[in-house]
Amino acid sequence: MSSYVGIHTQIKRNNFKSVLLLLGFPVLVLAAVYAFLYFTSPAEVRMETEPINETFVQVIPGVLIAVGIWFGIAFFFHNRMINRAAGSRTLERKENMRVYNLVENLCMSKGMRMPKVNIIEDPALNAFASGINERSYTVTLTRGIIEKLDDDELEGVIAHELMHIRNKDVRLLIITIIFVGIFSFVAQILFRNMLFGAGRRREKSDNRAMLIAMVIAFVAFLLSMIFRFAISRKREFMADSGAAEMTKKPWALASALRKISGNYQVQNVKSDDVAELFIENRPDKSSGMMSAITGLFATHPPIDKRIKILEQF
Repeated sequence: MSSYVGIHTQIKRNNFKSVLLLLGFPVLVLAAVYAFLYFTSPAEVRMETEPINETFVQVIPGVLIAVGIWFGIAFFFHNRMINRAAGSRTLERKENMRVYNLVENLCMSKGMRMPKVNIIEDPALNAFASGINERSYTVTLTRGIIEKLDDDELEGVIAHELMHIRNKDVRLLIITIIFVGIFSFVAQILFRNMLFGAGRRREKSDNRAMLIAMVIAFVAFLLSMIFRFAISRKREFMADSGAAEMTKKPWALASALRKISGNYQVQNVKSDDVAELFIENRPDKSSGMMSAITGLFATHPPIDKRIKILEQF
């Protein structure tokens, strides 16, 4: 059984992880660049390494500037990108006072600033929180979850998303999404270049360099995904526990999760990264070895386990 960690302890942990990620991902990018320079150099150059080191030092500023530009664009426009990928829009207060009252009451109970509230016009039952700072924090709900849950259940779901904001989970996860996107983008570009350039005449050395770059990008992508999976599952248990403490109604969130488990697939979400933000996001059910593999790469713990823990409160 997962126990709830104090809010201040959790915030400190997530702030520390955010700093590590901000340092760790650029280091991983630089390591990938160095590996490319090393393995594409002639054998006699690899024996000495000094020329490789000199070239590496020369390219470091350019690589860091490129990473900084990527991060800056994603940092300032992530909410717009998420809204577009999820198909969400602002839920106006006059459209649904019930939702605004639930969000405001929960925020006031914990002295939190009211986040933005968005809606996805989809009958599925799901929700997510996003944002990096108080200006961008947002709680997004589907039309289905608003209409099909009672007040106590919907309050539990909103409290769960507010805990992701309060624990700084959303900031941590979005930072990982931004950096994982670098390796994913590079790997896709290289793969398409290899695929659609297969018929073109290339020098043997060019093909070798392209293949080395693809392997390095793929390995870096896998390593970055490991960083991401390491922080994504536990946050759901933490948010469940925090929501139960916030509302004093663990049974309500358990009931909501039970309803969500039967209908959580939101259609037309254009990004797997955004899908991972949802309160429930599990791969399609499978059996045997495939079940073990999909479970290994699942970003969310089994919903039955989450319900069981909530029922023990």
